[in-house]
Amino acid sequence: MTATMEETKTTSLYYREGSSDKEYHVRLEAKDNGFVVNIAYGRRGSTLSTGTKTHSPVYYDAALLIFERLVREKRAKGYTTGPTGTPYQHTEQAAQVSGLLPQLLNPIEETEVLQLIADPRWAMQEKMDGKRLLLRKEGHRIEGINKKGLVVGVPATVIKTASELGGDFVLDGECIGDHLHAFDLLFLNGEDLRAKSYHHRYVLLLNLLASGLPKHIRIVGCFIDPLDKTSWLHTFKRQKAEGIVFKRLDSPYTPGRPNSGGSQLKHKFVATLSAVVAKVNTQRSVQLRLLNHEGWQIVGNVAIPPNHSIPGVGAIVEVRYLYAYPDGSLFQPVYLGERSDVGVEECVVSQLQFKRVTEDDV
Repeated sequence: MTATMEETKTTSLYYREGSSDKEYHVRLEAKDNGFVVNIAYGRRGSTLSTGTKTHSPVYYDAALLIFERLVREKRAKGYTTGPTGTPYQHTEQAAQVSGLLPQLLNPIEETEVLQLIADPRWAMQEKMDGKRLLLRKEGHRIEGINKKGLVVGVPATVIKTASELGGDFVLDGECIGDHLHAFDLLFLNGEDLRAKSYHHRYVLLLNLLASGLPKHIRIVGCFIDPLDKTSWLHTFKRQKAEGIVFKRLDSPYTPGRPNSGGSQLKHKFVATLSAVVAKVNTQRSVQLRLLNHEGWQIVGNVAIPPNHSIPGVGAIVEVRYLYAYPDGSLFQPVYLGERSDVGVEECVVSQLQFKRVTEDDV
């Protein structure tokens, strides 16, 4: 695998605001039999810190995804390619950067679910099957923010309901159809609540939504008693809910996703994944691919229902499935729709859930 000049990529980004004057350099280059992504960063004019985002050489496609993700993340924080480092808050791009990021959850297995149900320090909620959405209201301005921290559209019904609620706030929830299912309150009338405990934030959320009796903003129930959690677990499974979420009652709100564990955890009853469309087939179906350490891996096809438009090559889509075969292909995949809030770098084979081997399979 030999690099060409076209495959070697370098980007220099700069940021200047107030007393901050920083630079960030990222370079994709060949090494041994693969490619690496190296970085250098620090205050402009000083000795820069260096590092790598690839501890060993990877295939070019994988390195390119890492390179592009780093550039996107820095641009979202206000870095630009111009050496003046002027943040683009006053451009059309800046309108898409909210300055807020949601807290993301790591998955847990069934054995951990039983432990958390028995622990009254952890609250349990239904995992809503929608799109993650922060809803920010400041005066007459109301806007949505997706899981990438970018400003996105909000259903008119949700905006109308939010406008009828008093005060300024930032809600966290899942948008399903023309409703927002809220489960957290991050800001209220200018006060940043993220350092407060989840129990405190949830009580304030109850008070806020109860005051306006909102029609299109609903609160997600919260269960603490082990008996209640057990009962609702069975109810959610019977109702074929997507899953459940556990939140430590004394924990603050921490944007981003921890490397492992965390104060907010999720358990899905069904398997879902985000994949990239590799090919559009002739019979209203598309071929899917995921990224592994060697490049792209085909994981089968999924039919597109008549009520959905057919996504194009390169689109990121959400698929529900029963399990994956050993070769990675999906069993009984069901198309759920396109995802504009998921990056290509998230479409990896580690999402796959394989069929558990039982005595009957041996």
